[in-house]
Amino acid sequence: MEIASKGQLRLAFLRWAVVTVPFILLLGFTSARIAPTGAENLWYQMLEKPPETPPDWAFPVAWTIIYVLMGLALAMIINARGSALRGPALALFAVQMAANFIWSPLFFGAHLVSWSLILIGVIFVLALATTLVFARVRKGAAVLMLPYLAWLCFAGYLNYEIDRLNPNAETLVPAASSPQMTI
Repeated sequence: MEIASKGQLRLAFLRWAVVTVPFILLLGFTSARIAPTGAENLWYQMLEKPPETPPDWAFPVAWTIIYVLMGLALAMIINARGSALRGPALALFAVQMAANFIWSPLFFGAHLVSWSLILIGVIFVLALATTLVFARVRKGAAVLMLPYLAWLCFAGYLNYEIDRLNPNAETLVPAASSPQMTI
């Protein structure tokens, strides 16, 4: 059995990161393109929003940073070939990423604000479980997931406030006259 040097391990991580970072970015931004978001979404523009709502440009900036960090965390876990928890960590990551992928179309496309809030709760629980398992495999990977958890808390708060401020949000723009989803 041959032991890899630190340089070889770093190189292997970088090879994975070159794949995982763009892949996670692609998944995230594909989700955001299924339904128009932010200023591109007439329904969203009509909603009353809490005063803490960041400007529209802040969301893609925040998500880009978060997705890059998640891609790096994923590369660390994929590269941890000796860990018995590698498989469960990757499975949890995939499930939480799938749930994350659904949120934008559910909120911006289907206008289901209450269901979107429930989904953020589910995503947070899955992301927290992922982070905890990541910590048992590679502590650095778990640290890279912390901004995602923080953003999910903030996004959950914004979603809650939008739900509270707009009790009839689903009916603001009738679906027949203003299709919001593009596939």
